[in-house]
Amino acid sequence: MNLQQLRIVRETARHNFNLTEAANALFTSQSGASKHIRDLEDELGVELFERRGKRILGLTQAGSSLMEIIERILLDAENLKRSAHQLAHEDQGSLAIATTHTQARYALPPIIARFKQAFPKVHLELHQCGPDEIVSMLKAGKVDIGIATEALHKEGQQFVCFPFYHWYHGVIVLEGHPLDDGQPLTLARIATHPIVTYHEGFTGRARIDQAFSSSELVPDIVLTALDADVIKTYVELGLGVGVIASMAYHEDRDRGLRLLDASDLLPRNTTYLALRRGHFLRSFAYHFLQLCRTDLDETTVQQVLAGHPA
Repeated sequence: MNLQQLRIVRETARHNFNLTEAANALFTSQSGASKHIRDLEDELGVELFERRGKRILGLTQAGSSLMEIIERILLDAENLKRSAHQLAHEDQGSLAIATTHTQARYALPPIIARFKQAFPKVHLELHQCGPDEIVSMLKAGKVDIGIATEALHKEGQQFVCFPFYHWYHGVIVLEGHPLDDGQPLTLARIATHPIVTYHEGFTGRARIDQAFSSSELVPDIVLTALDADVIKTYVELGLGVGVIASMAYHEDRDRGLRLLDASDLLPRNTTYLALRRGHFLRSFAYHFLQLCRTDLDETTVQQVLAGHPA
């Protein structure tokens, strides 16, 4: 038995049992990958995959049972390499973070600046993607930390999530807009205007929909976008009023626009820091977490990762 055999089994499952794609991901041939799987099955005395001819259809019951052990062995092997590298290069290496555009653009810049000052030799990889992709990258071990408002805290025991910060949506309009008249802002008044806001699944969009639905209102959402800069652009063009994360508005930079407080109308949102259980973190990764939240020191995080209360 060797690690390459286990990697091929894992990649085959990850690539929907397409052996060609799994082999390509590991830079090997399909025939070689097939032989590795057969050799492992012969050694274990069980078939891991159901087949129809040469085509792999899925995992057998035995394969499903053993996949968790295979994942754990490979994760331990990866952690062993990372631990050895840390001992040799404590202040060098790479830190991979997956986050949404909103967090990368508005919440993280000062934190990343301080981190780079403390660890100039660490290569920081910042992946901007949607919440579902952040979850996938964390599960696959491709990133060390995930940061998002949606999806992460719903993953149960596989992730450990720490609240990063709370925030609210606001309504953004052109100066002189009918909503910018000093009168109390209500969802009913907002709903009389076309709305530009986030795509479904991004930046608290579900909570926006929930608020209107709870008030039995049907908003006229005429355009959606992934980030606030695009939303503000179309508000400036007069397409409608914008509903954005309040932190995305800057008075000096967004001249001609006004941000109206909607914290009493739209629910509070929480952005989370997520870690995969069992994933080895370098010491500088804990430093990054502590820059996000001062109470997240290395000991506290490790206790939670181990399943103990902080």
